[in-house]
Amino acid sequence: MIKNILGILLIATLLLGCDDKNAQRIVPQSSGNINSVVVVSDNLLWENSVGEAIRDILAASVEGLSKDEPQFSMSQMPTEVFSGFAKNNRTVLKIEKGKEAATQIARDAYARPQTLVVISGQTNAEIIEQIKTNSVKIINAFKKTELKERQRRTSKSLFNDSQIREKLGVSLQFPTAYRIAKTEGDFFWIRRDIETGNVDLLVYEIPLSSIRKGDSAVVDIVRVRDSVGKIHIEGALENSYMATEPAFTPFISNVIIDNKPTFETRGLWDLKNAFMSGPFLNYAIEDKVNNRYIIVEGYVFAPSISKRDYVFELESIIKSIAIK
Repeated sequence: MIKNILGILLIATLLLGCDDKNAQRIVPQSSGNINSVVVVSDNLLWENSVGEAIRDILAASVEGLSKDEPQFSMSQMPTEVFSGFAKNNRTVLKIEKGKEAATQIARDAYARPQTLVVISGQTNAEIIEQIKTNSVKIINAFKKTELKERQRRTSKSLFNDSQIREKLGVSLQFPTAYRIAKTEGDFFWIRRDIETGNVDLLVYEIPLSSIRKGDSAVVDIVRVRDSVGKIHIEGALENSYMATEPAFTPFISNVIIDNKPTFETRGLWDLKNAFMSGPFLNYAIEDKVNNRYIIVEGYVFAPSISKRDYVFELESIIKSIAIK
């Protein structure tokens, strides 16, 4: 009798163990280049108005770059070959014609981490309507996944940011490929050399009264960054310094970083009295507790090559910030 009871308990334990394994479903590691989306659709759909609608959304130009570059690079594959390793791509947009109109977002369906967006409709018109109606949601889902992946890769080899934490009470996760090139008081200039130029970060604080709310915000942000550039970012030529490119109106928006209201400004910089320019990404993070804005700016100098992924790298670093 005791043997029978022990046997039943053992079988139950094994079954429960199997259930736990099934609950914690094992999926392979996802793969793919940063900001690359695989579009799964029949070739005819990709080549007609449905494909055009997808390209209009995912290949829209990144704001604040001197030349048009798409938000996402795309590759298309027919539905019948979406199997095996092809399912391991980190960001996938799947089109299903002949089904009820819907847009669904699945996490880690075939790999981890993965964002799978499935758009369906009975007709091309219904599918296109789903794409247009849910464009912001689709882009945000893919971008969130890519930011996390970029930050995960960065976390493998982090620079010791103790100087910044001690001076500003700010933690920022950036890789050891960067170096602190200049520090003056509470100002930090962080640099990474690349083959064709450099990818840089600026970190400093200003009084809360320095930036007014509303339409005046962008004017104040440009004024602040120009004054800082003139003092701290000098060029090799005499009287050359960094400033905002006046011929290009910056894009400004309101975002949340570290659970704090933030002004995000994208535009172009140039080196006054010299011949250097490129895109910048500026975040003014409202720190009411300490009566200040923390300014974290990234900018790129990389003539004649794509800058999208460098700007995205800087964005991922800045969005890792934690204000103590």
